[in-house]
Amino acid sequence: KVLGTYTNRRVPYVVQFYPHDDNLFVVGCSDNKIVTYDATTGEITQEYDHHLAPVNTITFVEDQGTKMVTSSDDKKVLVWEWDIGVPIKYISDPTMHSMPVITMHPSEKYLICQSLDNKLVVYQAGDRYTLQRKKKFEGHNVAGYACDIGVSPDGRFVCSGDSDGKLFFWDFKRTKMLQKYRAHEKGPCVGCVWHPVETSVVFSCGWDGVIKMWQ
Repeated sequence: KVLGTYTNRRVPYVVQFYPHDDNLFVVGCSDNKIVTYDATTGEITQEYDHHLAPVNTITFVEDQGTKMVTSSDDKKVLVWEWDIGVPIKYISDPTMHSMPVITMHPSEKYLICQSLDNKLVVYQAGDRYTLQRKKKFEGHNVAGYACDIGVSPDGRFVCSGDSDGKLFFWDFKRTKMLQKYRAHEKGPCVGCVWHPVETSVVFSCGWDGVIKMWQ
């Protein structure tokens, strides 16, 4: 049964609950804004309006999630203090590409980003949010798809799909590619996730409508 319907008449691209209050959730929209809804009243309680293109990702960082990191098609990454509508940090430089997927490393020290120039790039999650230039993962071809990034629960391995339906595995510490598999036919491998308990099991899904389990 539907408990509530919330709309600002824009296309929502990403939804995340606020870690410190289950009644609040944030939505990244097609009108370049991020809005906070109160689930109990259905009202919009805050707007974050600094991106210049639709918002792709929202990731909570620092102190169990008091700050938000957002990315957008405008090739910028912004850091926000919760409930303050002005970003506290802009991450932007001319060499950056759009990053449609951002995943937090289990150590909560790093953000791993799917950059559309066919790399995974790593930023510090907190403090100065600096780009870790030595940590980049290459070899896959994303070609404009928002392929998910999976990280093993112990943080040692990173996996990602690509536009050809392949699944890639890297060593997080050494940034070395360990394996690649032909995972899906007829289109990209868009999702991959590690089993939370069985550390040797990974699930992947693709546009072929198949979910596969890898060991």
